[in-house]
Amino acid sequence: MKLSQYGYDYDPATMLARYPADNRDESRLMVVNRADGSIEHRTFRDILDYFDEKDLFVFNNTKVFPARLYGNKEKTGAEIEIFLLRELNRDLRLWDVLVDPARKIRIGNKLYFGDDDALVAEVIDNTTSRGRTLRFLFDGDYDEFKTALFALGETPLPKWVREKVEPADAERYQTIFAEKEGAVAAPTAGMHFSKHLLKRMEIRGIDRAFITLHVGLGNFRTVDVEDLSKHKMDSEQFFVTDEAAQTVNAAKRDSRKVVAIGTTVMRTLETAVSTGGMIKPMEGWTNKFIFAPYDFSVADAMVTNFHLPLSTQLMMVAAFGGYETIMNAYKTAKAEGYRFGTYGDAMLIL
Repeated sequence: MKLSQYGYDYDPATMLARYPADNRDESRLMVVNRADGSIEHRTFRDILDYFDEKDLFVFNNTKVFPARLYGNKEKTGAEIEIFLLRELNRDLRLWDVLVDPARKIRIGNKLYFGDDDALVAEVIDNTTSRGRTLRFLFDGDYDEFKTALFALGETPLPKWVREKVEPADAERYQTIFAEKEGAVAAPTAGMHFSKHLLKRMEIRGIDRAFITLHVGLGNFRTVDVEDLSKHKMDSEQFFVTDEAAQTVNAAKRDSRKVVAIGTTVMRTLETAVSTGGMIKPMEGWTNKFIFAPYDFSVADAMVTNFHLPLSTQLMMVAAFGGYETIMNAYKTAKAEGYRFGTYGDAMLIL
């Protein structure tokens, strides 16, 4: 498979969702059957109609933190934007960040954030062409520092969705089961699940398990090689607990359906699977890049959004659902007015 095979006729003005549905479980749901390529059009809250008692949904419980900050450079006062990627050292207040515009920032520069310069950071390393390591200069304890840092931060809604973040995004650009802080982008398939839908799952006896993959900006990085085998994914931190592994493995042994809720869950399961097809409890970093042809070992079904052209998420979905089937589904989605992207509608692949 080549990069160019994952392009399609895309018009963001008419296809991209700028805002979420009024209610989480009222997005549209396209149901795609891999066996015959058939398509059904439903509402997301109907998803439980396709599963039985003891089937298992696997969710990503990562939590998005307010990763975007705006500040000024010392002396010149030039406006800069900082995107927090990950904490490198808790005690030293070191963070890996992206800076925009990067060309104006040098090692030794001080950056000021908030009213009355509430936070100050010093650039101590240039790690990539755009990346930097910052050391925040803060006299208080760690909890006070983290509170001050996140109070200045903004919800990191992708700017291709909407330039201006609104107050409602703080809640909607997050799943309702978000718990483990560390993501700079939301696991969007999970955002369709409401409290009411989770309660209905419980009543029907559909099981759930939670893994953690802290979603990074690598999900949005442009693939710039035609030969996909030469593309390198950014590494993302993940955690699979003993409980999650045991729950998934029990479902596999009992021949119950395992449903990956999103590409981040699918990547984590395929990273943690053993040669015998069972999940191992583990934690670490994964840069696994899944594209066709690929033999999936764990999930029997997956839920995903409609992804942008040439994206690694689309490549994974096409590997799972079948290239022709998925690309036909995308043509159908466009014709039927489905909403694409982060805040868009959902697809269930059976």
